[in-house]
Amino acid sequence: MESLQGWYIIKRPSQKCEIVSSELASGDDKQIIEKWGVFSSKEEAISRRIGLIRTGKCEPA
Repeated sequence: MESLQGWYIIKRPSQKCEIVSSELASGDDKQIIEKWGVFSSKEEAISRRIGLIRTGKCEPA
């Protein structure tokens, strides 16, 4: 069922970016600074997160 699920990249106050499912990204979490997505696969979200790290928008984990 993963193909029906969307993925987001969220940025926390620590400047680290996490990949989360659409259910986790849709909550009213005050710890989310920025959010990118929705991506159709987790692999796509991973490659986008690498790009965000390279451009300095996120810190590597």
